[in-house]
Amino acid sequence: MALRVCVIGLGVIGNRHADMYQADPLAELVGVCDIGKTRADAAAARLGVPAFYDVPDMLRRLKPDVCSVATGGYEYGSDHYLPTMQALEAGCHVLGEKPISNEICHAEAMVAKAREKGVCYGINLNHRFTPAARLAKQWVDEGRLGHLLFINMSMWIMNPRESSPYFQIKALHPHTVDIMRYYCGDIEAVQCFATKAPGRKIWSTAQFNMRFTNGVVGSLTGSYDIERGHPMERCEVAGTGGRFVLEDMFRELTLYPAGNLQKTVYTNPIFGGMGSFEETFKNRIHRFLEQVSEGVAPDEIDGSGADGLAAQKVLAAAITSLENGTVEYVR
Repeated sequence: MALRVCVIGLGVIGNRHADMYQADPLAELVGVCDIGKTRADAAAARLGVPAFYDVPDMLRRLKPDVCSVATGGYEYGSDHYLPTMQALEAGCHVLGEKPISNEICHAEAMVAKAREKGVCYGINLNHRFTPAARLAKQWVDEGRLGHLLFINMSMWIMNPRESSPYFQIKALHPHTVDIMRYYCGDIEAVQCFATKAPGRKIWSTAQFNMRFTNGVVGSLTGSYDIERGHPMERCEVAGTGGRFVLEDMFRELTLYPAGNLQKTVYTNPIFGGMGSFEETFKNRIHRFLEQVSEGVAPDEIDGSGADGLAAQKVLAAAITSLENGTVEYVR
């Protein structure tokens, strides 16, 4: 039986969520909600479902099983808290957009509420939901890299928006930090340096140094100042048994075994492979629906609210480091 789904927040991303739900056999899109009547009505007309302008009203009348919270707000995350808490309180499973929140206290409250209600809470950490990223994780789990030593991560896009001084750090890097944690575990300490491109008021390019609880060391470079190219994202993980390089999280993955000149390469297929970055949303949303349908325990959700919170805590420590010129421990 398909899960009844509603989408809250009907900007570009919310409409993308709605499209993915309509195309997924595990879901039945039953309603959309936005505080902006024009956006809600336009999405409802396009999708053939009722429009709502108040979250509690929609939850009461439709009683959905799942809600996507695709609101935005300041630093892309300030508007997530209230509708997420309302949906969780109503007993809905929730898939939220990243960042989980731009405020740690709100993120902690959402994760705690999901735990209290015993429902699944996921974040759209969609970069980990690709065949290439999954294969890389499999290689790590199989021990093909040996004892892990270091990870280098980078991501850049052109985003000219001027928001808070830390907009780039808070809004871009939930993805990159999540990928680093996905392969190498929890991060215990971080140091951040940043710069401003000509004409920018925000810290638009940043460099992070990290130490993981298992001893792995890592670096992360991110920027809102560079036009998208190929690749726009790169991840390298190395250990005593070899290393892998993952380009754009789905385009190509290469394993370089230590002491062996024969490498293993996965290339995204021309036919039947991923056609664009937007398809990462399809994979992520389907995985959430799949896990909810299967009755997976909330603490076993792939890309969970707890994962989103952990990434945001790393970024909060990085901001403190940038402000004070210190190495900061993640709390």
